[in-house]
Order: sequence, then structure tokens, then C-alpha cells
Amino acid sequence: MTKLIAFIQTKKMLVIYIVFATALITIIAINFSSGEKKIEKRISELYSVHDPQFLRSMGSLLGPSMLPGNQVIGLSNGDEIFPSMLQAIRSAKKTINFETYIYWSGTIGKEFADALSERSRAGVKVYVLVDWVGSAKMDDTLLDEMRDAGVDIRKYHPLHWYNLGRMNNRTHRKLLIVDGKIGFTGGVGIADNWLGHAQDPDHWRDSHFRLEGPAVAQMQSAFTDNWMKTTGEVPHGSEYFPELKPVGAQHAQVFRSSPGEGAESVRLMYLLSIASARQSVYIANAYFVPDDLSITTLVRALKRGVKVYLLLPGKQTDAAPVRWASRSRWGDLLQAGAEIYEYQPTMYHCKVMIVDGVWVSVGSTNFDSRSFRLNDEANLNVYDHELAQKQIAIFKDDLKKSRRISYEEWKHRPWLQKFLEHTLGLFRSQL
Repeated sequence: MTKLIAFIQTKKMLVIYIVFATALITIIAINFSSGEKKIEKRISELYSVHDPQFLRSMGSLLGPSMLPGNQVIGLSNGDEIFPSMLQAIRSAKKTINFETYIYWSGTIGKEFADALSERSRAGVKVYVLVDWVGSAKMDDTLLDEMRDAGVDIRKYHPLHWYNLGRMNNRTHRKLLIVDGKIGFTGGVGIADNWLGHAQDPDHWRDSHFRLEGPAVAQMQSAFTDNWMKTTGEVPHGSEYFPELKPVGAQHAQVFRSSPGEGAESVRLMYLLSIASARQSVYIANAYFVPDDLSITTLVRALKRGVKVYLLLPGKQTDAAPVRWASRSRWGDLLQAGAEIYEYQPTMYHCKVMIVDGVWVSVGSTNFDSRSFRLNDEANLNVYDHELAQKQIAIFKDDLKKSRRISYEEWKHRPWLQKFLEHTLGLFRSQL
């Protein structure tokens, strides 16, 4: 009888283990899949970026229309970016909506908390949405300070049993909207890594952009999207969506993507932009791990005479495995004539694409499957020759601090390095 009882107990434990393992595998599978079909066939090269059909397609396929009358100003590194953002916050009269992936404690984290708290005490409605994972290094003292001042601060997809299927869906968006009239987006998070002017390995190189004009309403809508998902509340009315008159000559568009809605929007934007290139493609990106179709699209552009320049992080990186996985994908691009450079002085965190000297896309999106399919992202697209030329000049200035990687160097790298890169490349869809 004792043996029978022990056998039954063993079987019960085995069943429990199987159920637990099955549940764990299911949760992991759900987290690493968007549940949607991905674009698998190449984008036809039907028109160029300069063809009016290009802007019509971008507006129709990505959702919001390209709107005229905007002004976009590029900002480089913390010395330019943070003062501009803080000035806008301190000038707020009615509302501040702020969504970011990284918010850590430190000098700049405290400065933002103080500015947001001061405006909230002055009667401004302040909504802050930080990612649960990205804000892991944020002290409770900053949260308490803002909450005590009346700031409504929430965390996106915190760890709860009902969120287990969405643990890997993070908000990577970086949006600041003040009074519904001024917007900011780009690559920076709120952490001391971004202070300074990229002067050493402890201070990162990055870009951010200030937006005024009708497209700010689209940025506000992108923030509202995740605020509604998190709180069930809908910020609306003239305080959030005021009448926006033209302030410049630029056509602009802010679109969003997420696993549950428009999961392929960012990837489609990149693919369509590259397929429409006829002269040049400049891509500056912190995490460049292209899928097969992206490589095919870039190679086809190279074969029709388009110059392709890729500016990526070098050994100074916060994610060495991503860099190694990226390098495993360079062969076909280098053979086809792409120029690939690695930035040397510090971590290179920019996310900028310029096509044919007129089309600029910036925002939070990395050129990898995580941004394309798993994260919530938002990008600002601008059709403007002057802005594009300024960004190309900045790109070329960064090239002076970078090292070009030739096909021969890449081909003859040490076998152990090849093995490591190839192994990590197998997991590129999850990096």
C-alpha cells in the first residue's frame, strides 16, 4: 500500500510539473510572437521617393496622413536635447504627456521629476507613462515625489498574472507632448548616459527632434493609444488636441506600431522607403539586425545604383550580443557595395534614416525584429530637403569618428568570432 501511495504521489507531481512546463512554454511562445502574419514578399519598386505617389502610399499604408505646415528641429546629444525638452515642460500651461522606455534615477532623472512636479503643482495636468522594464533603475523616491505633486505616473505592462502573455511587449516609444502644441521624439531616454555631448564612453551619442505644427496631434494620438490601454482613460478636448495652424513648410507624419495593432507598420515603412530610393540611403541605428527581406531590399537598391551607408555602434555598446548578431548579417550587404561603419568614441544610439536627400524618418525604432514586431514604437517621418541635408551633414560628421568595415576584413575575421556571431544570429528574431 505504501508503494502504491508513493507511486500515486509521484504521478501527481509529474502531472504538476508537466502542466507547469506547458504553461511556461506557452507564455514564452506568446511573448515572443506577435500573432500576426509578417511581410514575406519583396516590395515592388513602383515609384521613387520624389514621386507624389510615395507620400500618398505612406499616408494610406501607415495610417495617419502626411500633413503640411510643420517645423522639425534636430537636436544632438544631451547638451542640446535635455535643455530643449525641459524648457518646453517648464513653459507648459495646460497639459504634459510623457511616455518613455528608459527612466532611471540620477541627475537628469531628478531634474525631469522636479520640472514635472513643479508644473503639476501649478495646475498643469501631467501624465507620465514609463515602461515597467525600462524604469527598473528608477528609485521610488522619484515616483513618490511626482505622485505627491499630483503627477499621474503609470508603468506599462507591470508584472501581474494577467499580464504574463504581454511581458515581452514593452513600450519603446519616446514621446513628449506639451499643451498639445510641441512634441519631441527620438532616441534618448531619461538617464545620465545621455548627458553631455558624447565626449567619452560614459556619455552616449544620440539624436532627438522637436516638432511643431499639425503633426503634433498625431504624436498626441500615439501617446493616448498606450495611456488608454494602461488606464482606461481617454485624454481629449482642446487641452490635448488644440487647433494647430501651420508653422513651417515641412510635410510630416507621426505613426505608431504595436504587436496588436499595426505590428508591421514600422517594418513596412523601412521596406517601402528603401524600395523607393533611387540615389542614397543613410541608416544610423543603434541595433541593426536585419531580417532576410530587409537585406534583400537593401541589396536590390544597391544593384540599381543606390548608395547605401550604414552607421552602427562599435565596441562601445550596451548590447554586445546584438552587435555580434548584426555582424553575422553583413556579408551580402558588403558584397553588394554597402558601406558599413562602426562608431568608435562611445555608444551610438541614433535612429535616423535619410532617403534620396529629402525623406527623413526618426523616432524610437531600431532596425531589428524586436522593434518591428514586439515593441510599441512611434516614428516621425518628414519630407523636407533642408532637414534631410542637415541630417546627412551630421551623419557624415559622425563618419569621421567611425571605422569602415570592408568585406575582406569581415570575411577573414577569426573563426571563433564567426561562430559566436552566427550562433547569436540564429536568435536575431528575439534580440
